[in-house]
Amino acid sequence: MSNARRSGCPINLTLELLGDRWSLIVIRDLMFGNRRHFRELLALSEEGIASNILADRLKRLVAAGLLTKSADPAHRQKAVYSLTESAIQLVPLLATMGAWGCRHTPASPELAIRAKLLEDGGPPLWEAFMDELRSLHRGLPATGPSVLMRLQAAYEAAVAPGTVGSP
Repeated sequence: MSNARRSGCPINLTLELLGDRWSLIVIRDLMFGNRRHFRELLALSEEGIASNILADRLKRLVAAGLLTKSADPAHRQKAVYSLTESAIQLVPLLATMGAWGCRHTPASPELAIRAKLLEDGGPPLWEAFMDELRSLHRGLPATGPSVLMRLQAAYEAAVAPGTVGSP
């Protein structure tokens, strides 16, 4: 990543860090899918990210301080990626983007369900989710019920056979 910046505007600086096609998708998959290994991120990508692009984005996000990479104690040839506090604090941004996308794009009902739940839950749910992410990714003590499980259960219900919008 280049150190040259177009301006010191905080919106510009955020876009320079996160505004490419894949960075927020990788963060989304770590955050909402709890995908922590390269192969999980690659194989379960809804958008079909290429392996070279994924490797590049992971390297960039680690260098930018949004992710950490550590050896997987269960498998020496694997690495585990974790969200840093800076990335965890993107929850309100991603929740707002998801809500906007539900209103202004042809989002599929099953993929929009998590965004709708986050919008409906607002800042209290975002804070609970960030606390859970701190537990999962930073090793801090868990507090409260699992927001991630609630979001996943809603998604699974939305894609269940016989559900409106399911395949």
